[in-house]
Amino acid sequence: MSKHPSLKAAGRIRKQRNVLKRFERINLLKQDGRWQEGQKVLSALPKTKPEE
Repeated sequence: MSKHPSLKAAGRIRKQRNVLKRFERINLLKQDGRWQEGQKVLSALPKTKPEE
């Protein structure tokens, strides 16, 4: 059984996501110096702009 053609093209197209995952946001905050190691925030992380 072969893959449908619409499924094959999905892997090649990469759009810029406008929502970051939690670990991605924490990594950006660490790069900016706005996050200290061991800091605990259960919700409401500071806002960050996605990388371009």
